[in-house]
Amino acid sequence: MSEVKLAAEQRTEFGKGAARRTRRAGKIPAVLYGHGSDPQHLALPALEFARVVREHGQNAVLTLNIAGSAELALTKTVTTHPLKNYIEHVDLLLVKRGEKVTVDVPVVLTGDAEPGTLVTQDLSAVQVEVDALNIPDQVEVSVEGVEIGTQITAAELSLPSGATLVTDPEALVVAVNPAPTAEQLESELDIEGAGVVEDAPETPAED
Repeated sequence: MSEVKLAAEQRTEFGKGAARRTRRAGKIPAVLYGHGSDPQHLALPALEFARVVREHGQNAVLTLNIAGSAELALTKTVTTHPLKNYIEHVDLLLVKRGEKVTVDVPVVLTGDAEPGTLVTQDLSAVQVEVDALNIPDQVEVSVEGVEIGTQITAAELSLPSGATLVTDPEALVVAVNPAPTAEQLESELDIEGAGVVEDAPETPAED
């Protein structure tokens, strides 16, 4: 993962009202913490930061220019508005060059298993310890030509050099099962429909 440079401003106002004013100005409220230092309240350029997350994911490493001083930071938490989908707040972790960090990395399946199979993915991400400047964008798992009955655990994933698996090695990542037949699907639908009792029409009460 490449290092991204971003300008950041120090915030002196806090609270919900101040956060709204920051966002109206086209910036995102953020907090930078770590290494025992006092938290720094920052404002990040909204469009530039959104592009960083879109292109590099939520594990993006930033070189922040704060009042002429450069700080290296890992994007730790990105909070988005539940309805309007804009970024409301960002938590950043101060890191040093050569330092290892623990992050969640997405697991992406590639290829096609054998015909007649159903591939299920039990883990969408795995946790790894890795150099802060070498965080992988994703971990790929090939299911090309994989047979029925195959199970792939976290221990079998191919991690980049220098990365150490933190997730339980025995955790199931991918399972390949027989695809259900049309008859089985119809049977499941019949079972789901069984036991449904419609309300009897009401009869008028006798006087």
